[in-house]
Parts: sequence; structure tokens; C-alpha cells
Amino acid sequence: MSQSVEYSSFKHFLVTSPSEYVAHVEINRPSKLNAFTEEMWIELGKVFAKLSHDSEVRAVVFSGAGDRAFTAGLDVQAASQGSTLGHTGEQQDGARQATRLRRNILEFQDCISQIEKCEKPVICVMHGVAIGLAIDMSCCADVRICSKDTKFSVKEVDIGMAADIGTLSRLPKIVSSISWVKDVCLSARNFGADEALAVGFVSQVLESKGKAIEAAVKLATLISSKSPVAVQGTKELLNYSRDNTVENSLKYTSIWNGAMLQCDDFKTALMSGLKKTTPQFAKL
Repeated sequence: MSQSVEYSSFKHFLVTSPSEYVAHVEINRPSKLNAFTEEMWIELGKVFAKLSHDSEVRAVVFSGAGDRAFTAGLDVQAASQGSTLGHTGEQQDGARQATRLRRNILEFQDCISQIEKCEKPVICVMHGVAIGLAIDMSCCADVRICSKDTKFSVKEVDIGMAADIGTLSRLPKIVSSISWVKDVCLSARNFGADEALAVGFVSQVLESKGKAIEAAVKLATLISSKSPVAVQGTKELLNYSRDNTVENSLKYTSIWNGAMLQCDDFKTALMSGLKKTTPQFAKL
């Protein structure tokens, strides 16, 4: 697989196409355990914003390059030397320093949230070290898969802070036990693949990274064979229902489908089912 020409300008992410309509995004800093610098999280936001509107892409696999880590999270050393943690070298009063830091955090959050905002389903594959920012990013994904060697941790309390890029907002909505969420977030303890599967954080555990990538690409390929109108609508409506009441979600669904059922995909899918043929859907 060669790198997609459309995405070759990105420095820290390798984007390839393992099958038709599937993009594979790899964090590409394996020598540093794929730890994130400010330049990387800004670039991540741009990658997923571009994928969201790319008509050649219908599903995305997201993983980390190398054998040792999905990501070790934020590169704390690099962050402490730059503006990521609010250190500018200027002497400012508390309010101005807080405003600068708040704006920086919001920008960081927005970049990572582009994974969730991406119109296409995102399947996150984790292996090896998956700590801190790894949890923030994977919580934004639609499906999470890991290899059996994955070691997870919501690591932020160990560096003297509460996680602020999304884990504390999203993780309680992903797993059923708030007790477990508080357990891992307050302690920053490691947990493994089997525990992640037991609480529903991941949906599959595979023997190796290679097998996990293979399973993710297979799922992404299957999703990409479906109507892009139906798939993207399903993601939108599921995310909306997660954050709203049943009544409001039903109303939103009626408005959404009032528009989207006017597409040709509905008829194409019905007719292919009757004729037992493989449907082909126009790009979206």
C-alpha cells in the first residue's frame, strides 16, 4: 500500500487505502512511542476534517505505527518547553494566564474531537502502550479494537492534572459502570485488554496488532459497501441519541430521514435485495 497522494503533505500521519473507500490513518512517530507534540494534534484535526468530506472515503481505520505503542499520550517534555501547558515565559496575572491556557485547551479538544465529528465511521485499533491521550482519541472513535498486549491507562492524575481532552466526558457514556470509570480515572492504574473488553470499552480483542488491523480493515470494508447516506446518517443519529432524550432523538430522526430517504440509495438497496445482486452506491 502506498501513501494516499491527497494526504502526503501530512508530516506525522501516514494515510493509505487498504481497500476501496477505506482510509487507514497511522500515527507515525514510532521512535517516540507515537507521543503527541502540539504540531501533531493540530495536524490530526486537519487529517480527520479532510477525511470527513472526502468522497473517496467511507470508513476510517485509525492506528499507531510500530510494534510498541498506539500512543504514549502527550509528549510531556515537549509540552513543558512550549505553550501546550500554558508556559509562555511572560509574567501575567492569573486571569490572563488562565484565559491563555483555556483557549489552548479548547483548541486541543477541538482537534481531537475531529475524530468524533468525522462524518465517516472511525475504527480505532490499539496495541502496546495506550495511555493518556490514547484514551481521549479512542473515546472519539465509533468502534474500538485492540490486541491482547494492549496496556491502557487514564494517566493524567499521575502528572498532576485532571484529564481535559475528552476522556472524563466521553468514557462514562461508553461503559456501563461509573464505578469502574472512577476506579481507573482516579488511580491512573493500568488495565489490560481483557478488562477493557469486559466493561465494553473495546468490542474485540485480537491475538496481535496485525490481526487487529486485519479485523478493522475487514469491518471497514464491509461498512464501506453499504449506502454512504445510510451509514453516515446512522452515525449522526447514534451520536445525537447518546447526548439527548429519546423524545428529542426521535424528532431529530424524523427530520433527518425526511430529507435522506429521498436519495436513490434506498431504492437501490431494496432492489438489490430482491434481485440478490450487490448494490453499487454513488459517492457522497
